[in-house]
Amino acid sequence: MKAKQVNRIMYAAGILLLAAIATYVFKWNSLLLDALLITASIVAGVPTFIKAWKASRLKMFSIELLVTIAVIGALIIGEYVESAAVTFLFLFGAFLEGRSLEKARASLKSLMDMAPLVATVVRDGLRSTIMAEEVIKNDLVIIQTGEKIPIDGRVITGNASVNEAAITGESIPVSKGLDDQVFSGSILDSGYLEVIAENVGEDTTFAKIIELVEEAQEGKAKTQRFLEKFATIYTPGIMVLSVLVWAITQDVHLALTFLVIACPGALVISAPVSIVAGIGNAARNGILIKGGEVMENLAKLNAFVFDKTGTLTKGKPEVTAIKGFGITEEELLLMAAEAEVISEHHLGRAIVKKAEKTGLKLVNKPTEVNVLKGRGIEVNLDGRPLFIGNRKGLVQNEITIETEVESYATQQERAGNTAVFIADDKKVLGIISIADTIRDKAKDTIDNLRAAGIKHLVMLTGDNKHTANIVGEQLGLDRIYAELLPEDKALKVKACMGKGIKLAMLGDGVNDAPAIASADVGIAMGVAGTDIAMETADVVLMADNLDKLTHAVKLAKATVRNMKQNMFIAVGTVALLLAGVLTKKVNLASGMLIHELSVLLVILNAIRLVSFNPISRFKRSTPPKGVPSLEEIKLIPER
Repeated sequence: MKAKQVNRIMYAAGILLLAAIATYVFKWNSLLLDALLITASIVAGVPTFIKAWKASRLKMFSIELLVTIAVIGALIIGEYVESAAVTFLFLFGAFLEGRSLEKARASLKSLMDMAPLVATVVRDGLRSTIMAEEVIKNDLVIIQTGEKIPIDGRVITGNASVNEAAITGESIPVSKGLDDQVFSGSILDSGYLEVIAENVGEDTTFAKIIELVEEAQEGKAKTQRFLEKFATIYTPGIMVLSVLVWAITQDVHLALTFLVIACPGALVISAPVSIVAGIGNAARNGILIKGGEVMENLAKLNAFVFDKTGTLTKGKPEVTAIKGFGITEEELLLMAAEAEVISEHHLGRAIVKKAEKTGLKLVNKPTEVNVLKGRGIEVNLDGRPLFIGNRKGLVQNEITIETEVESYATQQERAGNTAVFIADDKKVLGIISIADTIRDKAKDTIDNLRAAGIKHLVMLTGDNKHTANIVGEQLGLDRIYAELLPEDKALKVKACMGKGIKLAMLGDGVNDAPAIASADVGIAMGVAGTDIAMETADVVLMADNLDKLTHAVKLAKATVRNMKQNMFIAVGTVALLLAGVLTKKVNLASGMLIHELSVLLVILNAIRLVSFNPISRFKRSTPPKGVPSLEEIKLIPER
């Protein structure tokens, strides 16, 4: 039955009850009073009766079934006031519950309201406005001040300030220019952009966010699944107890009151309503949490493992030094840039960017490209074999590192640089030093996580030990593991898990996918538009901002606390009401009113999570007792 129909039924029942009250007050015909009350019971009970019938056909014991039995019983024994009050209060409670739940889902609704509806495209030289879902890949899309961006794409003309809050949760606009990526759902605050569409329709980042949030709100927490299983046993148990109450007391009214008051309505919704509100808050802040179970796991964390590059550091490395051995710096840079032009690796992009800034023209194109995961890249450049990468790659290719080369590389690494070796099939031709800077808020995030009860903070990186130690010491991390391949990271994560350790892995969602998938909670950061991150990680931080990590952890803890509060309210209310029923101090109508109020109280308590905004600092909490330190756990030896 549709919501509008239910509302009309509620209004009709309300009018009948008002007429019954008037009949009673003015002492009109008693038969008319009974007729109005019976009619009100039937009218208000229709939606409940229909749900009870459908549930019974599926052999399910629902709350509606309990209410229906109680109402029919009340009508049979002539308790028309009770039957009318119960059906109307139950219907009115469902109405208020629905309105309150709408507020809990407000974050998802606000996201959907941000969806762009139209797009301005240029086809065959003609500009036209079409529906956003009609845009096709490689269309030229025009976006002007105040318009929503309808697609994911790449800027080819123009400059603009773009509000990406719908994607990242960050309210500060981002400047966009040539070759920058823009995302569907963003708003162009000022400026003008011409964009080539790359992802359209359901493939856009914004569409995927909405889909993931919808799926997450349907995902059930362990607590929720337990409560639902409990309800399937509890409800028929209450029916049996009601029969026993009647058999012992011979009081039908008491038995019917017991039946209705014991309904586990507030208990059943206590967990899901908190989860919905918590996930909605996260989505509004650019955090995708994939379901209630992930939310619970987040709240239990006591250890974090971080990737370095692009996570704790800005991920925008720059070339700091170029050293050739037997060739000039310009020759070395040109050779490396031509080889790396096809690379997506951050170090490769830094080399290409440096060559372009220097004004070098990249003429030769690499062939026979072979990416050595975690080691580097092999190519054939103008008929010459070339390797660019780290020491492990040199060892694999059986290339000797001469003393002079090793001494220079070590010197650069101790200064905090990553040494990238360029070699042919015989010897090292040179080294390009590249450095990345630590994120501005990285140290604050580490401190806030410790304050939130995170006991172990570890960094895993494929970078050299010297650079890794410099970053780790500046941030105050507990353990640092360097020179790891992607598969090594996954093994380290697995070795740290268990024995009281609940661990999250935070990475960029691409190179760290194996480690992210291995952790209790996998978290990908700053990956708007990255499919693999959305698929692999349990939590996706759409913004390139470590603050979101602290928000996610604190929100998860608040959500779990909220669930426990709701369960206490629900169980406590039922216990008090049952005591009142058995002592004959609570009747059917007043009990139903209090029962519905408890349901509303549970929902209103959960709604607080919608506006939850954790303060930047709070009292440091003590880690749980009995949790071993990482030093007590046998880890795999360093390579």
